[in-house]
Amino acid sequence: MRTPEAARTPLVRRLLGPENRYLWFWVFVGPFAAGLALFTYVPLVWSVWLSFFDAHNTVTPTDFVGLDNYAEILGDPSFTAGLTTFAGFSLLIVPATYALSLALALMVSRLRFAQAFFRSVFFLPTACSYVVAAMIWKLSIFNGVRYGLANTVLGWFGGSDVAWLSTTSPPWYWLVIVTVRLWLQAGFYMVILLAGLQRIPATLYEAAAVDGARPGWQVFRHITFPQLRATSVAVVLLLVINAFQAFDEFYNLLSTARGYPPYARPPLVYLYYVALGQGQNLGVGSAGAVILALIIAVVTVVQARWFGLGRQED
Repeated sequence: MRTPEAARTPLVRRLLGPENRYLWFWVFVGPFAAGLALFTYVPLVWSVWLSFFDAHNTVTPTDFVGLDNYAEILGDPSFTAGLTTFAGFSLLIVPATYALSLALALMVSRLRFAQAFFRSVFFLPTACSYVVAAMIWKLSIFNGVRYGLANTVLGWFGGSDVAWLSTTSPPWYWLVIVTVRLWLQAGFYMVILLAGLQRIPATLYEAAAVDGARPGWQVFRHITFPQLRATSVAVVLLLVINAFQAFDEFYNLLSTARGYPPYARPPLVYLYYVALGQGQNLGVGSAGAVILALIIAVVTVVQARWFGLGRQED
């Protein structure tokens, strides 16, 4: 008579290990792995598959069109203009967030009391929904009427009301978009940089003091900042990826009952209207999503090699 162990297939035996040693690993990890596959990898593969078909109003198309969807999306000026918008947004938000997060990390690391309190206070906005934050910025702070917070402050100094989200010359809407993203994510990257600061050996600062290095900028330039190189590279990579994935703040800040304005329209907003608008062209929308994913991957790899990610510290 065969035992249950002998009746198992080789794959099951390898997964469970000798004497079911890995059973509890799969009990805890299995549901998350299944959810990751079902809600992440399956949609990714399906999106790539849809990009080669004429998929109007359907996710199960049969008319194969090859690379026609890619040619159509790359020839659309709205899509290429959206890529320019994303590039401009990245140039604004990445250095601003890094500088603010590093400044907060340096200030918190030097506190002698209540460090945990201030770390939690600065990190707290990370838990806020992007949609909720965008609506607060739009309706309460930069709503463009007299009683908005920003216009109220301008009125104290004799300034006139500004339509922050509809003024294109100068483009004040960038101030609204960048500040809401800064508020939402600076605390998260502050925690990462703070962890990097805590890894710097105190002996380096002691040796610098013995050698006559002045506290402040000199110590930061020659010791703190170089020692944060690996952490800074990781933070910048995450910032670039998140910048190219921005959607919620753009859509919720700029869209109105009449639709989305023609300016500051990033690719994800454009693809949203292509795939889920009146035409529901899921094939072209999927092709645009694949192109955007490839751009993010290429930019990330190039940036990682440029900064030397993974290189041993000197």
